[in-house]
Amino acid sequence: MNMNRLLILPLFLMIAFSCTKESGQYKSKVQNTEFLHQSMKEITDRIVHDIFSPPVASRIYAYASVAGYEAIIHQDKRFSSIAGQLRGLKPFPQPDTSKEYCFPLAATEAMLKVGRALVFSEEDLDKFYQQQMNLFKEAGVPDEVFTRSVAFGDSVAKHVLGWANQDNYKQTRTYPKYSIEKNPATWQPTPPAYMDAVEPHWNKIRTFVIDSASQFTPPPPTPFSSVKNSPFYKDADLVYQTGVHLTDEQRAIASFWDCNPFVMNVKGHVMFATKKISPGGHWVNITRVACTRSKLDMVQSAEAYMRVSLAVADAFICCWDEKYRSKLVRPETYIHDNIDPDWTPLLQTPPFPEYTSGHSIISAAAQIQLTGLLGNSYAFTDSTELEYGMPPRSFQSFKQASEEAAISRVYGGIHYMPACENGKQQGLDIGQFVWAHVNTRKK
Repeated sequence: MNMNRLLILPLFLMIAFSCTKESGQYKSKVQNTEFLHQSMKEITDRIVHDIFSPPVASRIYAYASVAGYEAIIHQDKRFSSIAGQLRGLKPFPQPDTSKEYCFPLAATEAMLKVGRALVFSEEDLDKFYQQQMNLFKEAGVPDEVFTRSVAFGDSVAKHVLGWANQDNYKQTRTYPKYSIEKNPATWQPTPPAYMDAVEPHWNKIRTFVIDSASQFTPPPPTPFSSVKNSPFYKDADLVYQTGVHLTDEQRAIASFWDCNPFVMNVKGHVMFATKKISPGGHWVNITRVACTRSKLDMVQSAEAYMRVSLAVADAFICCWDEKYRSKLVRPETYIHDNIDPDWTPLLQTPPFPEYTSGHSIISAAAQIQLTGLLGNSYAFTDSTELEYGMPPRSFQSFKQASEEAAISRVYGGIHYMPACENGKQQGLDIGQFVWAHVNTRKK
């Protein structure tokens, strides 16, 4: 009998060791950063499919990225919660430290649940969600750990959505449309769709990091004038002359940074939309490119998405605050009325006032975050527009990319130079404020 016990004990230990080793193998598999990157890409795809405006898209990215960050940080003790640092964001639910969790699973759950609540095409996101859950199961996450991690991710998502519900977004859906003014200095709907002005009340949305929508108000635009050789006429003529004499490179730059989800195509009596990524989505994808190239881990990548998304969201709130304060007429309208009635800009004019340039402000704000994380001379190739039919472009820094995005709006014929220059400075100020006031590392 003692001999049998001696034989059984080693066998039991081998089985126990084998089970422990097998159950622990999932931990390395689930650290694949593609879980995070693919989830963010799926949210982008839903935003494009649903044709959300750039400001609304930025709101979706901000809440989804905060949820992902807050769920994943518990696997790295160097990182801390940003609760209390963002406006209205209270402390998050915490995991039970005595139990095992799969935090990459929790982060995926949190991101996708928040994303699902904020987009329209939920069924498509549900399909992707199920695929991701199956991948975690195939990686060998134990059932008990799986259930516990999903529950924790759900609690984070619920917390974020409760916070989102208090940002005044739902209330702004009921506010009146923008009223067109007869003043020639003010914005008028532009062809081909002559759409209503987009999000005229976006400055009523609660900010994320900055104090208010008007905290970084830019200098006023050039005083309007239809007098030839006046400063405003010269601003418009620069756009006109640039458009008439565009080089192939300028055309390529303008098209690469178009990022207009409202492009309408007219064929006979039929009008249909071409779906494109938003400018914020473009910088979210640049974040993916940079994280992948630098081999950042899941927590570092979640931090990058969160920082970029918050900066972009606040930049849009500031930008839209100025747009509907100055209500400035677009180059297309002014040039038709005062310079050349037959001129057409290279890019289709977006449906909202001109000043300041959204691309300029959000690109500057985003690049401050990525430069802070990865350095001033970070060379990369941006392949964001490849799926929209345009070749990649290479840059020597995030700053260079942001400056190209800004000037692209003059090449495209949809902004005057002051909107781009002042927008860049506005974005830099916002970006630096966000960088300084969002603290993610424990001291």
